[in-house]
Amino acid sequence: MKVKSLEELKKIREKSIERVNLREHGQTTEDRIEILVGMATCGISSGARETLNFLVEEITKEKLDNVKVVPVGCIGYCHSEPTIQVNIAGKKPVLYGNVKGKKKVQEIIEKHIKGGEPVEDLILHINFERT
Repeated sequence: MKVKSLEELKKIREKSIERVNLREHGQTTEDRIEILVGMATCGISSGARETLNFLVEEITKEKLDNVKVVPVGCIGYCHSEPTIQVNIAGKKPVLYGNVKGKKKVQEIIEKHIKGGEPVEDLILHINFERT
């Protein structure tokens, strides 16, 4: 990509700063939502970096100022990477598995983050019963 003017460079810089701020700080409000992205080796090798980037792009595009994206270590479900956990104040955390591709990220943003309804077919249902 070739930058043709100082104004174009300033726009690129502003957009980059917005994306970094979203990843690092989010917006501090009572309705803040945190999205944790498993970024351990298992997650990265399964596509978590792309998933994180898709999340940041969609949240920025949708101007969701109350959402904070947080890269974390291993969430513990390597068999289902990339994994993300959605934490909404006052609700139980929701753990999603196999979140590969922009389409799944867009579905989580649209239905869960914006609509308040978890995406059932992507949720990791963990059975803790011992046999």
